[in-house]
Amino acid sequence: MPPTALDLRASAQKAETLSGQALLSAFARLADGLPELEVGPVRWSAQAELRQPLGELGADLGRAELPEPQLWLHLQASAELPQTCQRCLAPYAQPVEVDRWFRFVADETVALAEDEEAEEDLLAFEPRFDLAALVEDELLLALPLVPMHEVCPVPVRMSAGELPDLPEEKKPNPFAALSALKGRTTGH
Repeated sequence: MPPTALDLRASAQKAETLSGQALLSAFARLADGLPELEVGPVRWSAQAELRQPLGELGADLGRAELPEPQLWLHLQASAELPQTCQRCLAPYAQPVEVDRWFRFVADETVALAEDEEAEEDLLAFEPRFDLAALVEDELLLALPLVPMHEVCPVPVRMSAGELPDLPEEKKPNPFAALSALKGRTTGH
């Protein structure tokens, strides 16, 4: 299971890569309401690093000290998650993969202010970061909105059933009613 109280800054300074795997049942929100289907583990890896802010290094060469490096996190995760196909209604294992970079900022206010212009995903820095929650969030976001097999294993029934043959009703011609109205208005 990914750590729930990770010191990201210390991890970045050590340049360590954290990785592992956990049963799907360890991720309560991810496993909630999924169909019963045997699937493999959730695999994950994360590496934090400190980077000099882009653009500031060259502009600040005349300064005695460099700006504080930014904290980044590279997250990779993969799993096969049980889903119910919305076409044939059969359960199946949906492969899901995450490969994303996150940059940490001081707090939510800074994240909101910089979000529009940032190409990367921004997260508010927390002294004890919940990596397990991030893995779970990202896998949830990677799920398809409408889960479906590429090709359903059984023929898909496209109607609710055969409708009985009903006698065809003769519908009145809409122009006949118009013609009758026209005859009344010209008779005045």
